Amino acid sequence: MAKDNYLRLGDFLLKEGIITASQLEKAVTIQRQEGGRLGEILIKLGIVKEEQVLAALCKQLNMPYFSLGTGMLKPATDQGLENLIPHEFAFKNVVLPLSRMLRSLTVVLSDPLDILLIDSLRKLTGNEINPVIATRSDILKAIEEFYGKSSMLKDAVESSYDVEAGVTQRAEDLGQELSLDKLIARAEEAPVVKLVDLIIRQAIGERASDIHIEPFKDRISLRYRIDGKLYEIPPPAKHLHLPLVSRIKILAKLDIAEKRLPQDGAILVRIEDRPIDIRVSLIPTIYGEKAVLRILDRGGITLNLNYLGFDGKQLEEMRKAIFSPYGLVLITGPTGSGKSTSLYAILNEIKSPSKNIVSVEDPVEYKMDEINQVQVKPEIGLTFAAALRSFLRQDPDIMLVGEIRDLETAQICIRSALTGHLVLSTLHTNDAPTAVSRLMDIGIEPYMLAPSLLCIVAQRLVRKLCPDCKVAYEPTPIKLKTAVIKAELIYGPKGCTKCNNAGYKGRTCLLEVLPITMEIQDLINQRASFQKIREVARASGMQTLYESGIKLVEKGITSLEEVLSITLGAD
Repeated sequence: MAKDNYLRLGDFLLKEGIITASQLEKAVTIQRQEGGRLGEILIKLGIVKEEQVLAALCKQLNMPYFSLGTGMLKPATDQGLENLIPHEFAFKNVVLPLSRMLRSLTVVLSDPLDILLIDSLRKLTGNEINPVIATRSDILKAIEEFYGKSSMLKDAVESSYDVEAGVTQRAEDLGQELSLDKLIARAEEAPVVKLVDLIIRQAIGERASDIHIEPFKDRISLRYRIDGKLYEIPPPAKHLHLPLVSRIKILAKLDIAEKRLPQDGAILVRIEDRPIDIRVSLIPTIYGEKAVLRILDRGGITLNLNYLGFDGKQLEEMRKAIFSPYGLVLITGPTGSGKSTSLYAILNEIKSPSKNIVSVEDPVEYKMDEINQVQVKPEIGLTFAAALRSFLRQDPDIMLVGEIRDLETAQICIRSALTGHLVLSTLHTNDAPTAVSRLMDIGIEPYMLAPSLLCIVAQRLVRKLCPDCKVAYEPTPIKLKTAVIKAELIYGPKGCTKCNNAGYKGRTCLLEVLPITMEIQDLINQRASFQKIREVARASGMQTLYESGIKLVEKGITSLEEVLSITLGAD
């Protein structure tokens, strides 16, 4: 859409009372600095939802608004619409044909003012285009249902078995050497290029966080990690393993000839004008190289503390700590518990042109404006500790340390917190009180730790029940075990097409926020055990991870089984 249309849209949203003048001014300022569409900026900031923007746009343009739940996004099945607009074009441009009457084709779009797209549709179909509006996510779901879910990847995978049917094994499958020229040529063959593209596209569409491509004796395993669980995907033929890995190496700018050593790299892809970072890790196994691609979709994550799962009191304690002029704030939890996302959400809230913010990370997961981010490189001596020593000469106000891994890094963080800097970092512990013991165990003296700590947050990620298929039931004593539920009914998973029959869709945080009060400081100075610190903190009103989970169960957000599986051993 044109910028002036979006400015008018902003005025319209303001007039309707959906946004405030200050929110509009903030979004327009970002638009002037970074470009882009005002509606998308408002959505990204968490000020409005996509549905609100489109509803306002429909009202402005006097156009109908369709949604998936109403059944209006079901194309006619007897008009050959799938041939009129091919699946690949529909998926790439997020459009869906609904019906045709004479020479008029009704097409659902997420952007009805995209004149170039409408013109392309007119030329492609030979029809006049009658646009209607729906959200991008609803259109993509309707495309999957109409054309057949993942049909492009499925077709590509199936054809990979046909190509080599009855053909003897290639040289590389028998462990022989293959020339580098041939290796590159095979990696850049059209089927391989398309297959890698479709594997990545489907993973992003399925909201996967990781792609696993694993070689075995007579097959390849392809798996996606979605909401923390790995799911098997029909894999391509075994003979395509080497070309697939080689193609990934080319994209990640890795050494295509090196197969004996682990390699790490990165790919930046752009889907629907959305930049997505992909971290690539390769390790040699006995049957060839295993590739894991970590998908870092900046557009798919809302870096806003209001949406991370903090309740009112926890959010108040958290904000009190992060807006302090100096001190140490720690986020703790196991790998994959969302610690980095929480840190970025904190930075997103406290960053300002009046503050000098520096970060040292391994790796830098999300690139942020107004933050000076440094990637550690131990092989050349750029460690966390080395970067932190340099940071102190850079006149910082706020320092983010990706992880406290050793005594030297911990000491610099503590000293920085004591000398007027706000320090944010992570630690691998099961809960918040244990973080105190961990820091003292690695050598931090209590007299330095007590005055420097502001707040410790422990967190876990739990899967949210699919809102379209979750089922209510009355909990039995056997089901509850030791849980105390106040609600008469709780919900469990069922499974439907919208959640891939998993029963869950999306994740949220379980949080344990431990503010460091004077009483907790006294306990630290006395080298009290984490059990004692925990006891005092709970007496002061700290909500444990388990209690946080039970509240989500009572609200119908997640299941009791999910909470018990995640918090087992955390309390």
